[in-house]
Amino acid sequence: MTYPQVICIGEMLFDRLSNQLEQPLEQVKSWTDYPGGAPANTACGLVKLGIPTAFIGCIGEDAPGDQLVKLLTKTGVNITGVQRHSSAPTRIVYVVRDEGGDRSFAGFGDRDTREFADTHLQAEQLPELLFQTAEFLVLGTLELAYPESKNAILKAVEFAKNYQVKIFIDINWRPMFWSNPNEAMELILNVVQNADFLKLTHEEAELLFNNIEPEAIAQQLQIQGVFVTAGEQGCAYYLGGNSGRIPAFSVTVEDTTGAGDGFTAGILYQFCKLGLESINHAKIAEEIVRFASAVGALTTTKPGAIAAQPTLTEVETFLKPYW
Repeated sequence: MTYPQVICIGEMLFDRLSNQLEQPLEQVKSWTDYPGGAPANTACGLVKLGIPTAFIGCIGEDAPGDQLVKLLTKTGVNITGVQRHSSAPTRIVYVVRDEGGDRSFAGFGDRDTREFADTHLQAEQLPELLFQTAEFLVLGTLELAYPESKNAILKAVEFAKNYQVKIFIDINWRPMFWSNPNEAMELILNVVQNADFLKLTHEEAELLFNNIEPEAIAQQLQIQGVFVTAGEQGCAYYLGGNSGRIPAFSVTVEDTTGAGDGFTAGILYQFCKLGLESINHAKIAEEIVRFASAVGALTTTKPGAIAAQPTLTEVETFLKPYW
């Protein structure tokens, strides 16, 4: 058995993408479902790049849930930590898109955000064994919005600390997941204190830290790395004492879903391959972020998050002109 180098914990769901660009929710005539959820996207992205990875999350015992578990298995993700809920449904998120493929979340149909299976992830069922050999734990903040899944995330953080697993947090701020978004900030900031690496968008940096400079955020938190992404404006980073900016690659965008998760997978791929001591070298730090940006860019060239993720060969071929 190959022990996972990375554990991704949180939500796996279906993004129900509008087939009509520029249309508001009420006027969309047809939809296409794509598997998604940031931690699951990152797990699949890592496996496609060649890194053994486990996903931990709770999925409904329903047809959509069966499809998701089948996809994880087929992709090669370790599913030891996948829990199934007998009555709560697998989450479906409605997503509308503009002409450029950029998306806006449009709710959960006729269901309340607290009704879905992912909110019922049980802390006492987390497979501690995975943490004993893993190098990185990846988590977002959506599941902090619900009591049971919040406890599971905090338990995972505790395991990670016990076994010296580095913690990579992707903020992934989505107000509609929270019944009371005002409560969210304090809770998110508390959990972020545990991070070794932090990824956030330009807007999230502004919201949480009132600052968009990665180095300033890293110094405030006393952590090794911060990545601030800004879509087509590229990415600013602070990594192992090195700061820089990588411009976005110019690609034909079909759908931006999962681009940030592809970026995260790219960063972690490089960490696993090169070892963390490599981030202290300015040139290598820059190449790590350029590689991750390429993974993110390639993910936008096809619809859906997981289906669009590139293989290592595709990333290397794409990057050849830039090295």
